[in-house]
Amino acid sequence: MAPAAAFAQTAEQAGAIRSILVEGNQRIEARTIQSYLLFSPGDPFDSGKIDLSLKTLFATGLFSDIAIDRSGDDVVVRVVENPMVNRVIFEGNKALKEDKLKEEIQLAPRSSLTSARVMQDVNRMMEMYRRAGRFSAKITPQYKPLPQNRVDVIFVIEEGPTTGVRSVSFLGNNVFSDARLRSEIVTKQSRLWNFFSSNDNYDSSRLEYDREVLRKLYQDNGYYDFRVISAVAEMTPDEKDFFITFSIEEGEQYSFGDIKVETSLSKLDAGMLTNLTPVHSGQLYRGQAIEQTIDALTYAAGVAGYAFVDIRPIVVADPETRKIDITFVVDEGPRVYINRINIIGNTATLDRVIRREMRVSEGNAFNRVLIDRSRNRIRALGFFKDVTIEETPTADGERTDINVKVEEQSTGELAFSAGYSSSENLQFDVSMTQANLLGTGRSASLRLATSSLQQTATLNFTEPRFLDRSLSAGIQSWLTRSDYTDYSSYEAVSYGIGASMGFPLTDRTQLGLRYRLQYDNVDYADRNIIIDRDGNLVASSVRDADGVARAPQASDITSNDQLLVDVCDVRYLFRDSTCSSEADALSSVVGYYLNWDGRNDPIEPTRGMEFQFSQEVAGLGGDVQTFKSEASAATYYGLTKSLRASLRLSAGFIEPWGDDNTVRINNRFFRGGSSFRGFDVAGLGPRQVVRMYDPDTGEEVSLTRGSALGGNAYYQATAELTVPNFLPEEYGIKSALFIDAGGLGSLYDQDVTDPVEYTDSSTGYDAIQYTETDPSLRASAGISFMWDSPFGPLRFDFAHILKSEDYDRTQSFRFSTSTRF
Repeated sequence: MAPAAAFAQTAEQAGAIRSILVEGNQRIEARTIQSYLLFSPGDPFDSGKIDLSLKTLFATGLFSDIAIDRSGDDVVVRVVENPMVNRVIFEGNKALKEDKLKEEIQLAPRSSLTSARVMQDVNRMMEMYRRAGRFSAKITPQYKPLPQNRVDVIFVIEEGPTTGVRSVSFLGNNVFSDARLRSEIVTKQSRLWNFFSSNDNYDSSRLEYDREVLRKLYQDNGYYDFRVISAVAEMTPDEKDFFITFSIEEGEQYSFGDIKVETSLSKLDAGMLTNLTPVHSGQLYRGQAIEQTIDALTYAAGVAGYAFVDIRPIVVADPETRKIDITFVVDEGPRVYINRINIIGNTATLDRVIRREMRVSEGNAFNRVLIDRSRNRIRALGFFKDVTIEETPTADGERTDINVKVEEQSTGELAFSAGYSSSENLQFDVSMTQANLLGTGRSASLRLATSSLQQTATLNFTEPRFLDRSLSAGIQSWLTRSDYTDYSSYEAVSYGIGASMGFPLTDRTQLGLRYRLQYDNVDYADRNIIIDRDGNLVASSVRDADGVARAPQASDITSNDQLLVDVCDVRYLFRDSTCSSEADALSSVVGYYLNWDGRNDPIEPTRGMEFQFSQEVAGLGGDVQTFKSEASAATYYGLTKSLRASLRLSAGFIEPWGDDNTVRINNRFFRGGSSFRGFDVAGLGPRQVVRMYDPDTGEEVSLTRGSALGGNAYYQATAELTVPNFLPEEYGIKSALFIDAGGLGSLYDQDVTDPVEYTDSSTGYDAIQYTETDPSLRASAGISFMWDSPFGPLRFDFAHILKSEDYDRTQSFRFSTSTRF
């Protein structure tokens, strides 16, 4: 590069630039380089413009060296191009995947290579490794020259061991123990059993978050003056771990004093607003309660027609009385309108899929209630791991941009599942599902599943915005084979097709219509009995030499007047009423459902209610004529962050009409297993039983529980309370106390067989076979543990029977899982 003074001396010579020559360029065209120059042929020689042109070319980052010289009336620009990156290669990385590293660095194929850019990328990757707890990581850049001034950039990585957290200690804490504080913060101590945790390594940004967690914990327990004096991380002498020490000052515990609301708005009454506040004088001070009060007042003002309110809490703390007086001043805020709605982070989902869930549009008045409702609707799609909505005011202050930030999660799945259930034994499941097909919101699924109770194949497709309207439409097809011989003595094969359509009546109410055409084949299980020539029962079971009961065989016939027949044989006078269900039937079913959702959150509600009601009629063609109704309602209430209560009430009823005088067994209701904990599958409700009595004493000596018959009506209440189990949140283990209560019954007379009295031939006991139909209350209570384990979801139910009938089949423990591999 020529010195500026020398060029200036040359430029003072008279004359104009005749031409501009470019030398040394290989990939970059000469006219591209000339476009960065601030002079052109015909211009006079100007040293100032030459110097600025030199700086402009260097700023492009395309060249490692540049010289601009005068040769007579010509200007010669000599350049040395920076190499072009051919590939970026990572070697030695295991803890951080290549995709994560590439997202962080700037170097990419076909970009220019500069040493400054390489060092910036090294620093970025080193920061990633520090955040992952690997403080001894080393990254060495290497270069492999290629023809045409290209180069492969190779980052050789020595990740080193993970730097853990040997101990977390606290100074100045008297109210909460070290163990309690350690359970609250995100940073965890490195322990052998923490192999599922990723928070047991040192991260300075995580430490800052922990300071905020501690502040919230103490302030939500009345410690208004609490502060974290320092959070210090010291490397252990062996440089493998960190000692982390929090120095805190707890202060005194405060309670709420006078709580007032002041407002000058004509439609709002200060007294009414005061009653709506969730805090009251005398209660323990909670910092979170102030935010909850602001939200409650904002919502109340919105209902009254004030979309723009400004709520300012004036907090006055009295250290002597340890009371905190708060006055909430509610004024009408500046009118703000929505300028733009920006969708951010939707890498797979189309913008319109998210925008159609928004309850506000560009140009509308800003409304906090509708914004929160929009967030809940987007979360309810199930496409995103996280959804946040932020407001960014524009420069004029009268408008605001709404930024909807979403984090995509996998919505497509090809799953191979295997598992074990205490009721269905081994389970195998193959499914292919896409809940967000091509980012359009459409869903499609194909599923094949098998277990000891059921084999199923289903194919479903749903269009959530049919004809670009607020109208969902779907089609379904299925093939199912069920084996309930151990529970209700029948097998069934069912297949069919269906269609459904749903549309909103209001923002919280959904109405749906559905139709299905279904073929059912019910086969009552073969079971031998011995009868006499008149059709009377002789024996339904016999006992072998060891006293074990078994079904009769031909060798058990003791007289020529006896016959070995199937229990559904027409020669048997007391033929079971369920035998009438053994037939092929075509069902044409049309119905509707009505859903109302008033929950504050579609995934983890802490307040609100929901209601579902459905009815369907079979008989518009086909062989089956029934009318079925079901309803359920649930309410939710969050007591604390870790205590959430819910109560669900449900009931159902089915009856025949037209030519049908009964309901086939496969169309009845059954309860138990996962639907009623503490009872086995089909464990409660009407059942065939055989009771035996000692003819000498009249005492009952045995009870044989026969087939479950199901019921035409049921009622049930389920109360749950999620409770803390004091395990780290990252373990993914949740627990809940529950009470299930309800009943099942209401069979028609023709479904109840007349009692049969006989003498058991193998024991000599008097026996009576009849149908128990008592729909009395059953109840159970217990605790459930749900673990979202790395091997798949696991569920453990421990139940204690509070009320049952002696012929019910109970189940104190239930375990289920389906693990993907």
